[in-house]
Amino acid sequence: APAGRMEDDKGPEYGKPDFVLLDQVTMEDFMENLKLRFEKGRIYTYIGEVLVSVNPYQELPLYGPEAITQYQGRELYERPPHLYAVANAAYKAMKRRSRDTCIVISGESGAGKTEASKHIMQYIAAVTNPSQRAEVERVKDVLLNSTCVLEAFGNARTNRNHNSSRFGKYMDINFDFKGDPIGGHIHSYLLEKSRVLKQHVGERNFHSFYQMLRGSEEELLRDLHLQRNPALYAFTRQGAGLNCGLQWPLDSDERSLLAVTLVMIVGFFLDEMEVVQVPLACTLFMGNIEFVETKEEGPEKEGLVVAEEVLVDYVAELTATPRDQVLRSLLARTVASGGRELIEKAHSTAEACYARDACAKAVYQRLFEWIVNKINSVMEARGRDPRRDGKDTVIGVLDIYGFEVFPVNSFEQFCINYCNEKLQQLFIQLILKQEQEEYQREGITWQSIDYFNNAAIVELVERPPRGILAVLDEACSSAGSVTDRIFLQTLDTHHRHHAHYSSRQLCPTDKSMEFGRDFRIKHYAGNVTYSVEGFIDKNRDFLFQDFKRLLYNSTDPTLRAMWPDGQQDITEVTKRPLTAGTLFKSSMVALVENLASKEPYYVRCIKPNEEKVAGRLDEGHCRHQVAYLGLLENVRVRRAGFASRQPYPRFLLRYKMTCEYTWPNHLLGSDRAAVSALLEQHGLQGDVAFGHSKLFIRSPQTLVTLEQSRARLIPIIVLLLQKAWRGTLARRRCRRLRAVYTIMRWFRRHKVRAHLGELQQRFQAARQPPLYGRDLTWPPAPAVLQPFQDTCQALFCR
Repeated sequence: APAGRMEDDKGPEYGKPDFVLLDQVTMEDFMENLKLRFEKGRIYTYIGEVLVSVNPYQELPLYGPEAITQYQGRELYERPPHLYAVANAAYKAMKRRSRDTCIVISGESGAGKTEASKHIMQYIAAVTNPSQRAEVERVKDVLLNSTCVLEAFGNARTNRNHNSSRFGKYMDINFDFKGDPIGGHIHSYLLEKSRVLKQHVGERNFHSFYQMLRGSEEELLRDLHLQRNPALYAFTRQGAGLNCGLQWPLDSDERSLLAVTLVMIVGFFLDEMEVVQVPLACTLFMGNIEFVETKEEGPEKEGLVVAEEVLVDYVAELTATPRDQVLRSLLARTVASGGRELIEKAHSTAEACYARDACAKAVYQRLFEWIVNKINSVMEARGRDPRRDGKDTVIGVLDIYGFEVFPVNSFEQFCINYCNEKLQQLFIQLILKQEQEEYQREGITWQSIDYFNNAAIVELVERPPRGILAVLDEACSSAGSVTDRIFLQTLDTHHRHHAHYSSRQLCPTDKSMEFGRDFRIKHYAGNVTYSVEGFIDKNRDFLFQDFKRLLYNSTDPTLRAMWPDGQQDITEVTKRPLTAGTLFKSSMVALVENLASKEPYYVRCIKPNEEKVAGRLDEGHCRHQVAYLGLLENVRVRRAGFASRQPYPRFLLRYKMTCEYTWPNHLLGSDRAAVSALLEQHGLQGDVAFGHSKLFIRSPQTLVTLEQSRARLIPIIVLLLQKAWRGTLARRRCRRLRAVYTIMRWFRRHKVRAHLGELQQRFQAARQPPLYGRDLTWPPAPAVLQPFQDTCQALFCR
């Protein structure tokens, strides 16, 4: 974007660039300003140091090298609001103050969180590495290219977003003491592996399946025993029906596969691309395996068989395992009796389907974790001096799933929304904490403000022993005796009087919920109804040890490395594995502690409309997001004490022309005294407070008054500067002309003297006999001496 495009953001026709500057903090004023800026193409607006971003659903000329140059090295408010400004502020805080920083990007699905994280990574990569060292270039390339791979295996098409992140990602970027990136690490959270099995109407499975089927070479597909049509496989023909593969542009999958292949082969995995596609093919084949019961003569003939045994052959070939062991793992499981004796127990049809689905989900999850670990191994810092570890600093970028409300919300949406509750709680605490610390540091009295505290909701989910996760774990520990319906009844008993919990049993008149199936939580973002069907199975997330042992014994070394827990003997597996909810809760607690230890910067993303139409803002939809993101509370917290704060030098630099004592420079001893004199002249001293290094302004109207006074003086100052500059130019031209005339005068004198001296020499030579002047040659005279020389020549001849 050209520089002029960024400077034209300050006129009143573009709205307020900071919501703190609103005259009144109401939802109507907030939405009016948001809509005005969006219609003018200004998708970014500040709330203090928090950036509000509205997804435009179109390419805007706001990014690129020229735009990066406009923000590099600038202060946060020197340029119009932008992602680059937030990234630059985080980078400067890390580099100048040696502080660990983090950028938290939040918002609902489709609000543009992933794109925002990409732009932030591009900015950080662009402003580092002035020396062009190869190691720094390598880290930057991995940082930028890893996004492509993670999106292929962790993103999917949903009804709300065509490229929805179905996992949470937190990336740490390590910098050395000079501010150059030396490595990084990626943490992933709660991959939505249930999407492998089932998708809602209109949605797709993970991108990787379609990229492999529709973008791979025919030879590779033959080696994998695959066909190109996604409708042939149970896991890829759901959601959008039989034409699910055709509803997505064919060239889109092919281009994406090409990009992923180039990145993986060149950057990460060398020749291991086929290793990635083998588990994908196995997952598709397992989805097509069906079980039928046989009742032939004799009791030993009864049992389950696989309908299409060729699928078992394909799985065995691809996983490099014996066929009979694959078949045995699908149809039965090995259990240890009380005397440590191993017994093979045949599956029922339901148990076999559960085991098959659990294995398919686990294969995909292990593949995703292997890819993340592979990226981390490439991105980790090389050659780091252990003695300098304390000098390294970190910038963290969190791109995690937004709040989700679907027609049917299950265990995955419950965990995702719990994650957003934890992050919202951290956001409130850190904002208030930052305000409190700054006021204490500057010696300013803090004025408290009421805000919605979601601690009660977080405790409802995670606090033992009656929290929902604790009750769910207790239900999972009961071997088959507790059903989803009984789990719901237990929740109703424990939380009958909780303000944020309800169900159909507790509210019989609420027909939006069903008896024995639904419960509702009043989240900070609104009410969400959850269906308990499948909660226990998804939380237990149990995979039989037979599958782990089968894949650990594979002759494929990469596949074997994905299953290290398969080396345990069945008799040694006595400890109950942790449930999915417990693991997710632990990871969320660790994430919040990690973020709380850093200096945070926030990007709050807003989705303008449900149809993903460019240039249209649905006010009702945006109003709901503004409410549940707590943006109005954020503005009120920012304005509770003081709407604006500025260091004294920066304040004087902008407003010193409005006071005779400070223009053009003051002689009042200190900047604080100069600011006090300036405000006293305007009669605004009662609306401010003086900190040790900053001026705190309570009302936005004070800033408006100063800006208006400054705006009135700008034309006068422009004329003054023009007058001074014209005078400078005139004096410079006058001095130059005087110098020219002086040089000309002295040069003329020099020419006259030289000519007369030459004439004198020739006269003296002409008097010597025997010439008597007959052969005298006259030198050419300067123009001013030509009449004089003509007279002299006539006299001489006489």
